[in-house]
Amino acid sequence: MTSTVIPKLPLVLGGNTFGWTSDRDASFAVLDAFVEAGGTHIDTADLYASWIGDGTGGQSERILGEWFIARGNREQIMLATKMGGLAPYDNQQHDSVVAALDASLERLQTDYVDLFYSHYDDENVAIADQAATYDSLVKSGKVRNFALSNYTPERIREWLEYATANNLTFPAAIQPQYNLVHRFDFEQSYLPLAKEYGIATFTYFALASGFLTGKYRSAADLEGQNRAGFVEGYATDAGFAVVDKLVGIADSRGVEPATVALAWQLAKGVSAPIASASKPEQLPALVAAATLKLSAEEVEALDAASDSFAQAS
Repeated sequence: MTSTVIPKLPLVLGGNTFGWTSDRDASFAVLDAFVEAGGTHIDTADLYASWIGDGTGGQSERILGEWFIARGNREQIMLATKMGGLAPYDNQQHDSVVAALDASLERLQTDYVDLFYSHYDDENVAIADQAATYDSLVKSGKVRNFALSNYTPERIREWLEYATANNLTFPAAIQPQYNLVHRFDFEQSYLPLAKEYGIATFTYFALASGFLTGKYRSAADLEGQNRAGFVEGYATDAGFAVVDKLVGIADSRGVEPATVALAWQLAKGVSAPIASASKPEQLPALVAAATLKLSAEEVEALDAASDSFAQAS
């Protein structure tokens, strides 16, 4: 089978910034600019942004719902949201999944989701039971397609095999972590599995929390930065060597390092990377990746610079 959820513009706009680093007006501006650039696929979760405020989450979904109403464009957007990480629905029991979906639909002010993710696996619930739950959501009409994130390759394969054997709705996509400084799991397990079953790959942390934007060239650049904690794990000699190569190629092509980092993912077989923007000015570098075709030599140079991240740890 071949996935039907891959957007024409191979970029997914991450909604984790909405209601967090972007207020309502800034979020609307980013969303408007994304659509104007040809973007159609927006990814959020009930969990966003539960790490602020009273911890109840739903901020991103509420802003998106208000934007859909204000713009009247719900039918033109491929909307993805997720459940499984936000209490009290932080499990994959059937009733929790259904209740979480209904809560998301209310916040999003829509009666369906184009792509509904199980955000986190729940090993206390058998894959057979999870597969039956998500199949029922598709049959209900509230979910057009569903997908899996943060599942092991083994559990994903079990799901795919079970769905095939029992004529259940197939996961249309998986959402694993992948970038130039986090390669091994995706390249060795997730991508081959996705190719085998013809499902899409939408990768998160595609810019390694901003590390691959070229902003950080040395450990000194992290000092005093609000987001330093997000990228300090990459701030090694090997990590900075990747950034140096990335910046070199970007400079030679007259583009931003983020553009090259995302274009590399597309060259490696990713269906569409997920990237976020807190303000509209950040979007052109992301969108440009869709039309930047890296040469074989450039891909090989980036592969070589990041080779240590392609090895088992």
